Amino acid sequence: MEVRFSSKDQIRAWHSELRGSFDSGITLDVKFRKRELQQLTYLLQDNVEQITEAIRKDLGRSHFESVFAEIMVTTNLAIEAYTNVDAWSKSQSRWAGLVWALHSPTEHKEPKGTVLIIGAWNYPISVQIGPLIGALCAGCTAILKPSEIAFHSAQLLAKLWPQYMDSRMSRVITGGVEETTELLDLRWEHIFYTGNSRVGKIVAEKAARGLCPTTLELGGKSPVFIHESANLSIAAHRLMWAKSINCGQTCIAPDYVLCNKHLQDQLIEELRKAYIKFWPNGARLSKDYGRIINDQQFSRLEHIVENTKGSIIIGGKRDAKTRFLEPTVIKDPPSDDISMSEEIFGPILPIITVDGVDEGCAFVNGRDQPLALYIFAKRKISDFIIHKTKSGGVVQGDLMVHYVVCPLSFGGIGLSGYGAYHGRAGFETFSHTRSSIHAPATGMLGRAVEWLMASRYPPYSDLKLKLLTMLLGKNRPFGRPS
Repeated sequence: MEVRFSSKDQIRAWHSELRGSFDSGITLDVKFRKRELQQLTYLLQDNVEQITEAIRKDLGRSHFESVFAEIMVTTNLAIEAYTNVDAWSKSQSRWAGLVWALHSPTEHKEPKGTVLIIGAWNYPISVQIGPLIGALCAGCTAILKPSEIAFHSAQLLAKLWPQYMDSRMSRVITGGVEETTELLDLRWEHIFYTGNSRVGKIVAEKAARGLCPTTLELGGKSPVFIHESANLSIAAHRLMWAKSINCGQTCIAPDYVLCNKHLQDQLIEELRKAYIKFWPNGARLSKDYGRIINDQQFSRLEHIVENTKGSIIIGGKRDAKTRFLEPTVIKDPPSDDISMSEEIFGPILPIITVDGVDEGCAFVNGRDQPLALYIFAKRKISDFIIHKTKSGGVVQGDLMVHYVVCPLSFGGIGLSGYGAYHGRAGFETFSHTRSSIHAPATGMLGRAVEWLMASRYPPYSDLKLKLLTMLLGKNRPFGRPS
């Protein structure tokens, strides 16, 4: 496929046009926004074969996984936004007492302006169009910059976009580092970035120069607690699925397992059974198993497999030519092992043994806060772990499924990112809550309010302060704490 990146002149021109569109007020019309959400839904549903084929070329991913994890999830988000945007956009009156009731205190949801969304390569549809849905729903004009690493998917989005979407509201810019830098040097009202923390820091620094708010969706080492009260067969099947879908290249993929020493061998055996059930002839020969995105990522992951101080007890096979890396389980890596130094982002699963839940929580808390945390345990134990740890999201009894529940917000904490999207959270991310007061200033009502509020004017006196306190102060509904 011919490489076609957007020129700097085109980037600046489209940015200017979108700012002009926003200033015209066209996106304030909720009906206009809903039409764009409808068009986006049809873009996804009309082009299933083209989208899944582009993703197959980029990631070697199966049609099934791309439809389930990309097209279905993103379509659901668009429909969720379409269904709720009328309610989310409504102004809300706020009760602040009888006097202020005369002033009609109200909060209005307004679009922030022209925004930039920088996507990631691992899920070329859901983590790129997903944030854009929030921007469209809120009424922002937007530029989407898909990752150039998933090249075929980025080029397809750029081709399909003008066929469905109104160019007055959104555009797709293609390019690499140079084009992204050009975009970051422009003025935005919000920047949404999905990717790694190294680039996330660069984006945040660039945005800070213009006091531009940002949302960073990053990643981290998401732990899995497996307690003796868990059903190990169910846990192993769900764990093997979550670690192998998209060949482990998922920001919320389970990164490592924490379990008691006496459970480790049982868990490994159940993981082995799950592997055989999923790929009876081996993952390499299965059309359902994906590939690593590029040679650089493959070399990084191969380096982990070759240099771990733990024992590889499942998988480990690989082929650099086809970028195949078998689902690999590492037993007993030390805490400073290469597999534990940073987010794995591939089909490698270390299993760490700990002496009880308290030690497991201390292990997690001693590291950067993860984007997700998973627990297989009875409810009482799960609640204890949730109470003792921090993470972007948490799932008890399964893995990664919180991402596909549309009304739930999705986002990180600490070095796993900040801000959120999906459902109403996406709408709020790209909205400004504008407060208004309409003080009566004419007619009989205006004169009445003026009489009530006249004690604020100089010359001041104790009597005037007392009157204002009686009028506007709140009575304390509690006594002094003991």
